[in-house]
Amino acid sequence: MTSPSTPAHGTPDAPLLTVHGEAELDAEPDTASIALTLTARGRDRRTTLDDLTHRNTTALGLLTSYGDAVQNLSTGAFSLTPELTERGRGERVRNYRGHVRISAEFTDFTLLGELTTRLADLDLTRVDGPWWTLRPDAPVHAEARRQAVRDAVGRAREYAEALGTTLAALVELADTGTEPPRPGRAAFERGGRRMSFAGAGEPPEPFDLEPPRLRVTAQVTAHFTMGPPRL
Repeated sequence: MTSPSTPAHGTPDAPLLTVHGEAELDAEPDTASIALTLTARGRDRRTTLDDLTHRNTTALGLLTSYGDAVQNLSTGAFSLTPELTERGRGERVRNYRGHVRISAEFTDFTLLGELTTRLADLDLTRVDGPWWTLRPDAPVHAEARRQAVRDAVGRAREYAEALGTTLAALVELADTGTEPPRPGRAAFERGGRRMSFAGAGEPPEPFDLEPPRLRVTAQVTAHFTMGPPRL
């Protein structure tokens, strides 16, 4: 906070200098996530529910078979909805449609392409993602903040030198614009009917996934006092 002896606007003997510092760094993502949407549809409610349960169990079994490569596995929204006929009197159920959503997070990318393709090869399974992110405690965040502070100090010294004086003290430093990296998303979506691959019974060819570089930014505002300038 501003010292009681130093007004917010400074004094002739201790002028106030306000500068902004910023930094931008590129970094490799350390986390990837995907989302699965499993679908079942049929004329009988119980059969539709059984089909959806089977597909959910199959997908979860495939994910868990990859061990520690899969992190934060969770089941999200579930729905089983009757579809009514569009014509005729009364409420008549034409079909039942069920959905369940599964999310999974990865920190090991070596098997991600293989697993994503195998999931997309399941019946009535849609795969969205992957989305690439950085953990909040990734070292690149701290490095961006340090560089933003150094940038602010460097700018302040340049202004002070231009006025023929030097910096006296740091009055206030504010983190004004640190932003998390924007998640990158690979162009990969497969869903609907089962995909056909060459060779009956053979696993699908692994999908080639190339993680994007993410932009990490940090901004600060710093207030300094200076010695009397030479005007």
